Amino acid sequence: MQTPPTYTLLEAKNWREYELLDSGEGQKLERFGKYIFARPESQVMWSRALSQKDWDEAHATFQPTQEESGGHWIEKKKLPEKWEMAYPLPKIGELKFEVMTTPGRHLGVFPEVASHWDFMADLIQKERRPVRVLNLFGYTGLASLAAAAAGAQVTHVDASKKSVTWARDNQILSGLSEKPIRWIVEDAVKYMQREEKRGVKYDGIILDPPKFGRGPKGEVWEVYKSLPGLFETCRACLSDNPLFVIATLYAVRASAIHVAQTLGEMMKKYNGNMDSGELVTRETSANRLLSQAVYARWSKG
Repeated sequence: MQTPPTYTLLEAKNWREYELLDSGEGQKLERFGKYIFARPESQVMWSRALSQKDWDEAHATFQPTQEESGGHWIEKKKLPEKWEMAYPLPKIGELKFEVMTTPGRHLGVFPEVASHWDFMADLIQKERRPVRVLNLFGYTGLASLAAAAAGAQVTHVDASKKSVTWARDNQILSGLSEKPIRWIVEDAVKYMQREEKRGVKYDGIILDPPKFGRGPKGEVWEVYKSLPGLFETCRACLSDNPLFVIATLYAVRASAIHVAQTLGEMMKKYNGNMDSGELVTRETSANRLLSQAVYARWSKG
């Protein structure tokens, strides 16, 4: 097994469309475009740096239920049904995408993973060869769009038809309609099992699995039970000259070291570099770091 890499705090760069304004007392205050939202963040144990008046400026607050993923938005100021945001991808141009409130407290973009978009887009551009990328649990498609904009042929897989439709809308909005992206509504595990049988190979793989989920036909996903087997199938679908593999985990107790060691087993026959740690965002109020997820990523040496 490969030696685990140094634990890294991978900080999302500042960009004008998103801002972590403040956090404290189990919540975070964020700006998405022109609109401000207060959402639960159970790990935040410290006090708020901004005043209650500042927090009252939120356009909407998410009110959770007893269940971890349930709840609803309480709208305090008028919000559009959806609005547009943009992310500047270095040396390429802007990714444009739609944002809206959803029943699951999310808004269609996870700003902290933007570091991954920059990372893989840079690798793809520098490779100067055809690169095939697979994005599993692709959600609203921003990683897929970043890879395609950099020149890759992309296969995007998500079990939610609504998310895939949203992702295709983002492709049009970004002016990337002519880029080669295959949109697949399917259970990730079943899809990869078929890809292995077909002998399909990829140069880059992105995995952003949920803690728990269900496929379109009721397939159950539990990250600790399901992820190791998915890693094995992904290894069988890697090309002889892979470029990168990125794994990001939210809302789990696993350390980045554990994820890196699992990914290290998957990539042990290849020469490359391993990076792992936490994806963090920095407050503008008190300069504190908020950990959003753990990650591990391998890239060609």
